Parts: sequence; structure tokens; C-alpha cells
Amino acid sequence: MEFAALGAWVLAAGAGAYLLINWMADGGPSAKVTRFPALVVVGHPLAGTAGLVIWLAYLATARAAFAWLAFAALLVVTVQGFMLFTRWLVGGGGRHARGAEQAFPAAAVAVHGAVAVATFVLVFLSAIEGTRA
Repeated sequence: MEFAALGAWVLAAGAGAYLLINWMADGGPSAKVTRFPALVVVGHPLAGTAGLVIWLAYLATARAAFAWLAFAALLVVTVQGFMLFTRWLVGGGGRHARGAEQAFPAAAVAVHGAVAVATFVLVFLSAIEGTRA
């Protein structure tokens, strides 16, 4: 299950990188109008990357503390991601998104979100299992 969580995390990061690159290519933070707070746009991938590094430390050491720390990072990432998603969703699936967010393909947003949910669940279950061992 730990490696399934790693795979899901890497897939979520890949889809997120695709969205971030799209956003930057279409003006990103320099766009005249955007619904996305720059701090959240920067914090979301940074917290996700930090959590992934911590998860790799858990896989290397099997110490439950690392699993729970990675899960805590995922909690931060989830709150930030939910904030970004709801701001993108305003107006029905991004139809009324402003500025650079208009370029987001709905399929990419859906894949990123679905794989992120799977990652969250797998990391949580793995952390519980790692604590029992």
C-alpha cells in the first residue's frame, strides 16, 4: 500500500505540474485578473513536494513518525488544493474563471483531484498500518 501511495502521489504531482505550467504559460501571477492567491499557488506544490520527500523518508526507514508527518503535509496540501479548486469552479466548472485559470482543461483538474484523493486515503491507511507494526 505504501508504494501505491507513492505512485498516486507521483501521478498527482505530474498532473499538478501540468496545471501549473499551463497557468504560468497563460500569464500566471502576472495575469491582469486571477482568482488564485499567489501564496496558495506557491504553497500548494511546495507543501506537496515536501510531503513527498517525507514520504520517501518513511519508505526508506519505515518509521511511523515520517508517515504521519507526510500525512500532516497532505492535510495542508488538501486545504490549499480545495481552495484552488473552488476558486476555479466558480461559475460552473471553470467556465467563468478569470485570467490564466481559463486555460485549465477540466479533465486535467479532475485527474489531479481524483489521484490526490487516492493519495490522501492511501497515505492515511499506510500511516495507520505503519503505527501498528
